[in-house]
This record gives sequence, C-alpha cells and structure tokens, in this order.
Amino acid sequence: MKKIHQSFVFGAVISLLTVMTHDSFAASEDLIAAFEQENNARVVFLPSGDSGSALNRAILSKESPQADVFYGVDNTFLTRALESEIFEPYESPILADIPVEFQLDATNQALPVDYGDVCINYDRAYFEEKGLPLPTDLSDLVKPEYKGLLVVENPATSSPGLAFLMATISRFTEETWLDFWNDLRANGVVVANDWETAYYTNFSGSSGKGPQPMVVSYGSSPVAEYVFADPPVDEPPTASLVSAGMCYRQIEFVGILKGTRQLSLAQKFVDFMLSPQFQEDMPLQMFVFPVNPKAQLPEAYQKFAQIPDEPSVLDSAWIAENRERWIDEWTRTVIR
Repeated sequence: MKKIHQSFVFGAVISLLTVMTHDSFAASEDLIAAFEQENNARVVFLPSGDSGSALNRAILSKESPQADVFYGVDNTFLTRALESEIFEPYESPILADIPVEFQLDATNQALPVDYGDVCINYDRAYFEEKGLPLPTDLSDLVKPEYKGLLVVENPATSSPGLAFLMATISRFTEETWLDFWNDLRANGVVVANDWETAYYTNFSGSSGKGPQPMVVSYGSSPVAEYVFADPPVDEPPTASLVSAGMCYRQIEFVGILKGTRQLSLAQKFVDFMLSPQFQEDMPLQMFVFPVNPKAQLPEAYQKFAQIPDEPSVLDSAWIAENRERWIDEWTRTVIR
C-alpha cells in the first residue's frame, strides 16, 4: 500500500517529499529548510548505499516506489537507469542555463546536477623530497620509478575504482587496456576494496602514514584537504594529476520517480537542485562541481581546484553493454 504523502502540523497540511540518494549526499540544513518553508513541505532523505546500490533499490521497488525523487545516478549507470524506465520526464526551465555537455539524456528523464573528476591524487611532499617527476600520462605509471607507489580501488566494489577503469579503457582502447593493467600489476599496484581504505589507510598524503604516495580519488580532494586541515594550512598537502586522459569525468543526475503522488513538488525540488542557490551549496557539502555556470565557486575552489582540460568520458550505452565484462576481465587480470 502506498503511503500518503501528507502530514499535519498545527492544522496545516504539509506535503511530504521523499528523496532517495546515495550515501554521499549532503546539503545545508538551512537551505533545505528554506525550500520546505517556501513550498509548505517536508523533505525526507532516504540514503540507500553507493550510487550503484541506490539505483538497484530504485529499480527493484519501481512497482511500489519508496521515494518521489532519485538523486545520484551517474553516467556510468545512466543507460541502465533509463532502460529500467523508473523516471518521469521533466524539462526543467533551468536546463536552458546548463551546458549541453552535461545533458546526456535527450528525454529529460535524468537531469544533470553536478560533476566531478576521478583523478590520481599525489602526496606533494613525497615527490618533492624524492625529486621524482610527476607522471604526465597513464602509461608512465608502469615505469620502474613508480613501482609500488599507486593504490587503486577495486572497480567491482568502488565507484571511483570503476571510473578509473573507464579512464584506462578510454586511454588505451578496447584492444590494449588489459595489457596496461597487466603491466601495472607487475609494477606493484595496490588494490583496495573501497575509497576510504585507499585514501585513509594506504595513501601517504592524507594520513601521512600510508605507503603509497598516489591514490585514485577526486580532483576536489585537495580542496577538501585544505578546508578540513587541523591545524589550518596555507595550501593543500596533495594535488591531482590532470594531464589529458588521466581523469574520468563523472556526472550525477536527478530524476522524478514514476508513481509519485507529488509530481508538482518533485518538479520544484528538481528546479531547486539546479538553481544557483543549491548549486553553490554543493561544493563544500559533497565536494563536487556545479553544472550551472551561474553558480559561484567557493574561494577554496577558486584557489586550489584542478579541473582537467581533457577528461575521459565514455558513451553511456557502451558502458552499459560492456561494464560487467570489463570488470570480470579486470578481476581475472589484476586479482588473480
């Protein structure tokens, strides 16, 4: 039985909007409260695991939706979401402000909200002290001087791990990407199951204790290092390798779930997520970049964010067709 999306507060009818998200979603409480007050609504967020797990939950429950809006599907899973027909098309008027490069769904079932680049982060002090030149191409990572210096995440269990796998497929093509990974394995690449382990246990640039001075993370991670540094620092201790083809661009989308009883309110919430007000809140909440160019980046981003000029992006349909095979081939090559 579907729940009634209304509640009563001191005699007033309050509309209830449920938003299913991945676990990394965050937004300022006062910003959400302002939306609620303006729309006489209450917004409830439903964290549902990483982006892949959250999408699975939305698909499995599509006959009896658990939410009105879904946020967090990215371009590596976009085709799967669209083929599952879980979204209600909505052409937000704010799409007119969004660059077409982010609008990957011509049917407007999934609308772009933010983007980020999965890159290799490095420990600046390590490379300076060793006098070691920085890699400028993914192919450099198999050179002897970088033996054992890189930790990556397993693409079968990690979103950034999967994105980095996509970067290598884009760079080395379908014919030779496995050769690269075979050589990388021989050069001592370390594999962690998740980003938290890779970044906070293996990487030397964050904890200062890990053995690897390079880690697959995000182009915004150095900004986070600066913002959360205790004691404060003048500049982040880490930076990103952003040469052509070394990063993979992730774009995240929001969609209105079919079956919602709050279609008008859901549309308003989508507009809200695309508005400069919400877009300016995201960088210091989720450490992603706004897709709306009217949004101003925080000072820390203006100082330290590195955005690659030529990030890798693969066609969503091609990813959907080959994702599981690629992961299986990677597993047999690297975890054997």
